[in-house]
Amino acid sequence: QVQLVESGGGLVQAGGSLRLSCAASGRTFSNYAMGWFRQAPGKEREFVAAISWSGSSTVYADSVKGRFTISRDNAKNTVYLQMNSLKPEDTAVYYCNERSGRMWAWGQGTQVTVSS
Repeated sequence: QVQLVESGGGLVQAGGSLRLSCAASGRTFSNYAMGWFRQAPGKEREFVAAISWSGSSTVYADSVKGRFTISRDNAKNTVYLQMNSLKPEDTAVYYCNERSGRMWAWGQGTQVTVSS
C-alpha cells in the first residue's frame, strides 16, 4: 500500500501561483502513472492532470490546460502540480493518487483557495 501526503496549498489571489507536492511512500511509486484530482465544496472529485510513470507523457483537464503543469521526481517519490494564473473556480481540496484514482487510499489533500 502506498501512502500519499499532499502539501503546498494556501490562499492566493486570482492570477497568482501555487506549487503543490505529493509525497508517496513505498518503493513502487515509479512504476505508476500518477494523477492530481480536486474536489470543490458540494461537488464530486474531478480529474485535473496526469503524468506517465517516466514523466514523458502528460494529460490535463480542459479547465486547467495551459495554466497547470504536472511533473514528478521518481528519486524523491514525489509528484508536483505547478498552478499558474489561478482562478476562483480552482478553489478546491487537491489530492494525488495513481492515475485511475482507484488504486490507493486518498490522502488528506491540500486546500487551495483563490480569492477574486
